[in-house]
Amino acid sequence: MADRYSFSLTTFSPSGKLVQIEYALNAVNSGVTSIGIKATNGIVIATEKKAVSTLIDDSSLEKVAIICSNIGMVYSGMGPDYRVLVNKARKAAQAYKRVYMEEPPTAILVKEIASVMQEFTQSGGVRPFGVSLLIAGFDESGPMLYQVDPSGSYWPWKATAIGKNMVNAKTFLEKRYNEDIELEDAVHTAILTLKEGFEGQMTENTIEIGVITGIVATKDDGSVVLPEFRKLSPSEVKDYLANIA
Repeated sequence: MADRYSFSLTTFSPSGKLVQIEYALNAVNSGVTSIGIKATNGIVIATEKKAVSTLIDDSSLEKVAIICSNIGMVYSGMGPDYRVLVNKARKAAQAYKRVYMEEPPTAILVKEIASVMQEFTQSGGVRPFGVSLLIAGFDESGPMLYQVDPSGSYWPWKATAIGKNMVNAKTFLEKRYNEDIELEDAVHTAILTLKEGFEGQMTENTIEIGVITGIVATKDDGSVVLPEFRKLSPSEVKDYLANIA
């Protein structure tokens, strides 16, 4: 009886659970740790970036992805599933911009991606995505950080962690986080949180960091704040690591 429910994608078990969702969460919890921290003037997302072999050329591997100018995301779990969601997110952002001539609000894009992930929990012939996402965005509402799970559930966070060391990482964040933290301090806190459970030597090549903040631009009708998401270069990450060491 248990096996019948275990291999059914669209059937609840007698206990009311979708067992495939639990399997997907196991894949997430086996993935490397990813961190997201919301600051007063932006957001930082960071993750471990480890190749399974020293022979692998990891220069093209991307864990922190730029979705559009004001949104980026990172994951824990299965890389191939993440690539599919990155492509869907980028297409959704372009579709929104084509209609409204502006970048999508963070909440709109999060709902779009969460809907895609939820559809894969009840469609025949497919399985849930084996990833959880941290989506960082900056719009008229200010900086926002969301977590999206394989079930399609999503929540806004001030600071959170996903992946294999998420319990210890969240405990560390609870002790270090405060409401007035600024982006520079948030980057340092994210690195320190990753360092807590990091295996091996932490270098500019073994972690990946993305930040989003508002850039003041001058237009004819005055100054405006334009959000910008970017990935830190290896040299920038090295400088942060040097200041922490």
